[in-house]
Amino acid sequence: MHPQALLDVCTDLVRLTLRFDRPADAIVSRFFRDHRGLGPRERTTLAETVYTVLRKKLLFEKLALSGSGAKERRLAILGFSGSRDFIKSVLTDQEKRWLDHCDQVKPDELLDLHRHNLPEWLVQPLREQLGEGFWLLVDSLNQGAGLDLRVNTQLAKREVIQNELKEAGIRAALTTYSPWGLRIEGKPALNKLDAFTCGAIEVQDEGSQLLALLLDARRGEMVVDFCAGAGGKTLAIGAAMRNTGRLYAFDTSAHRLDALKPRLARSGLSNVHPAAIAHERDERIKRLAGKIDRVLVDAPCSGLGTLRRNPDLKWRQSELAVREMAVKQAAILASAARLLKPGGRLVYATCSVLPQENEDIATAFSSEHPDFRPLAADELLESLKVPDAHRLCQGGAKGDSYLRLWPHLHQTDGFFAAIWEKR
Repeated sequence: MHPQALLDVCTDLVRLTLRFDRPADAIVSRFFRDHRGLGPRERTTLAETVYTVLRKKLLFEKLALSGSGAKERRLAILGFSGSRDFIKSVLTDQEKRWLDHCDQVKPDELLDLHRHNLPEWLVQPLREQLGEGFWLLVDSLNQGAGLDLRVNTQLAKREVIQNELKEAGIRAALTTYSPWGLRIEGKPALNKLDAFTCGAIEVQDEGSQLLALLLDARRGEMVVDFCAGAGGKTLAIGAAMRNTGRLYAFDTSAHRLDALKPRLARSGLSNVHPAAIAHERDERIKRLAGKIDRVLVDAPCSGLGTLRRNPDLKWRQSELAVREMAVKQAAILASAARLLKPGGRLVYATCSVLPQENEDIATAFSSEHPDFRPLAADELLESLKVPDAHRLCQGGAKGDSYLRLWPHLHQTDGFFAAIWEKR
């Protein structure tokens, strides 16, 4: 595609994305469907440009003030994913001078808000938790995320899949903590691989795999994934159960559960039973009360632990939305807890980095439910032979510990998990 045409298309996509009326990935996917003539290289350039603009929005908006022309065009130029010579070939002399000036700006010359590119309401809780580590987190969020796979151990061994990927020209390293994971380089077309079509691999962040591992579901048990969504953790749990017992995948969205069906068909699992529920107090939940061995509550949350992949979330979320979400999370956790029989395990998890959605919810639940005994995440992970388990956890108020994953420390998305046993 001619550079001018590509820049025009980038500008259009940046304009659509910055409306923030839908998730960025949905906007990009719809744009590609509407522009089927775009080749793989153009699609990659467009997507990377948009995500760079989202990651560095405050900085680019500041730099754009000294430029000319439409604001979205200036932002697209600043975030353009490609060589400067390529994009400069269609810029005016004035635009070239402006871009050269912008490229000469050094990070240590910037105000903090133009370095971290985060909304102020989010900065304070992150600084309070991380101290000087805040800037390490910022750097990791601006680098994007890698791609992790979970090997379906019902169908294949991890080392065998690693070798198959190598033969296909895909380098894959064993994940550091998850016994099921592989981390691959680049973004290959996985859906064309035999390992994918036969259900031997699924895309799943290593941190997400650890949440399923913490549940430690056993053969023959009755298990519930309370907020199953598209079923990534459901499939991992079902495989860990060796395709035995009964695993309910509940969600209030039938549309999200529909996305589980083709994945479930590939997986070869027959112990998974998806079911849409009206709300957390649905009649189906009441009928199972006191009968379940293990429950995972992967609660709906702000998703701010996934900013490497979804940088638009920091602009689409708000303090008010987080407060409202916390009320919902507490209600869902309390309802799910009713399912457990004595000796049963409850895992509450989010992909958030905010204490309001994590430690605060866990502390309140422990206080209000003395019939649930908190379990130490590090001890559980050690018993599951996870290397350096203590590095993945932080202490709780009563000597217990929570799983707490950070992109800059663990090279995963940001995740939290608290665990209890029903007395």
